[in-house]
Amino acid sequence: MSTMLAKIAVAWTRAWGFGETAAFEAIAADNYVRHSKTGDEDLEAVLTQIRESHEAFSDFDVEIINAVDDGQIIAIHWRSKGRHTGTFMEVPPTYRDVAVDGAAFLSYAEGKITDETSIWDPRELLSSMRIWHLGKRRPSSADEKEIRHAN
Repeated sequence: MSTMLAKIAVAWTRAWGFGETAAFEAIAADNYVRHSKTGDEDLEAVLTQIRESHEAFSDFDVEIINAVDDGQIIAIHWRSKGRHTGTFMEVPPTYRDVAVDGAAFLSYAEGKITDETSIWDPRELLSSMRIWHLGKRRPSSADEKEIRHAN
């Protein structure tokens, strides 16, 4: 494992897994930018997302499944798990265990992350909450009752 990969893996786990945003701040360059389907975000927006995730999910856990460093870009395949106990994406707590997988591609220079491309599907998370279904499965009447009760 490269030194930079080890440094990022530790900071990533501390920030996303334990909510220690200072760990991520320490490895992000001043001009850090995160690219995703929803657009570009600066460091403060990412730190806010980390804090909001920890406010909305208890028993929060982040696992790095695989990570690779090609000398310029680090690729991380991650999985997050938790219990939905607070409002997230305007969804009130469902008290369900949730899980979502994603990937991040981080460019770095001089020991700092300069930019990140983040790929994950919020529908996977919403499916875990049972408020959105993926595929052909239709919600049962029991699911619909449970959704109404949660609201």
